[in-house]
Amino acid sequence: MLTRSSHRHNKRIRLRPEVIAIERMKDIGPPQPSSINCLSIHPTLPLILSSGTSSTLYLHHLMPRPTPPDPQNPLITSLHLKHTPLSTTVFSASLDSNSVSGPQIYLSSRRRYFHVWDLPTGEIRKITRVYGQQDTQKSMETLKPSPCGRYVALLGSTRKGGGVINVLDAKTLQWMAQVRVESRKGLADFAWWGDGRGLCIVGRGGEVSEWSVEKSRIIARWDDEGAVGTTTIILGGRVQNADQRSTPLALGPDRWVAIGSTSGIVNVYDRSAWSDSPPAKPKPTKALDHLTTPISNLVFSPCGQLLVMSSRWKRDALRLVHLPSCTVYRNWPTSKTPLGRISAVALGEYESGVDNAEKSLVLCVGNEAGTLRAWEITG
Repeated sequence: MLTRSSHRHNKRIRLRPEVIAIERMKDIGPPQPSSINCLSIHPTLPLILSSGTSSTLYLHHLMPRPTPPDPQNPLITSLHLKHTPLSTTVFSASLDSNSVSGPQIYLSSRRRYFHVWDLPTGEIRKITRVYGQQDTQKSMETLKPSPCGRYVALLGSTRKGGGVINVLDAKTLQWMAQVRVESRKGLADFAWWGDGRGLCIVGRGGEVSEWSVEKSRIIARWDDEGAVGTTTIILGGRVQNADQRSTPLALGPDRWVAIGSTSGIVNVYDRSAWSDSPPAKPKPTKALDHLTTPISNLVFSPCGQLLVMSSRWKRDALRLVHLPSCTVYRNWPTSKTPLGRISAVALGEYESGVDNAEKSLVLCVGNEAGTLRAWEITG
């Protein structure tokens, strides 16, 4: 039986810098028929989904320490959508009273439509258009629901000199706002603020725009230092005491922002160190140059103490970064860690012990051979 996580009495995991306690788990399922391009761990339920260009989504029960005779990470179900090579599959995050009522999965590809799968009822809806925005939304392959569960953002069709993002209401899936961003080389990626009240959008030339849902406009702009061919952006971590933070609440509660590039460099910024508004050209807390090929995946752990960075363009190109020290772990991965060409990464929290009082992290890595491997991190 699946139960939601309770965070009231949990012992918070604490990670040390330099050396990480990590143990390999059994692979999740047999190899899939295509590269695993999408991984998503539900924020409150022990569920992990995976998918790729084979048009099939797999849903597993995430059980790093099963009670005998239960199997480890058993398959719950799968879903096949004909002629739909999946580019995005992700859980909704129903975390507040205004969000959708139950867990849902969004599925999209390089098509003019996307699907929404309601898990409690099993209903699958096909959304075929964004009314009034057909010219700017010719493909729905890049889709990201907000952490609060109230909105869905779609990267619009490329526009010369910049780009657009269409924002939908998660309940009605009707268009509600559009973000237009000027960027010399078009848009590279975007990420929701941790409270879902805005977006952080980065262009391929390193220009970053902060967009507020409430104000429906861009409220700040800044440049990523030394950006050459920006590929991805991610926000994570929280400032524990909001009264001591200097970052304005207008930019959300996230402490860290990480930006990857085609050169393999990842810049990590501490937003809590900013004053009333972000500097036009802030200095990164750390520039990580441990990878040499384009950054494909950046993922923060839910606790904000770990950043995973990887590249699919070279075998075994993955590193773990401790926060807030911004140091790369030296004991993992090793030369014998079976990673392959990494195409997707996910991090989630796992609760165990008496009354689920102990916490650990679960790192899942999918590769181009279709193998989904997992590790448990305990400290």
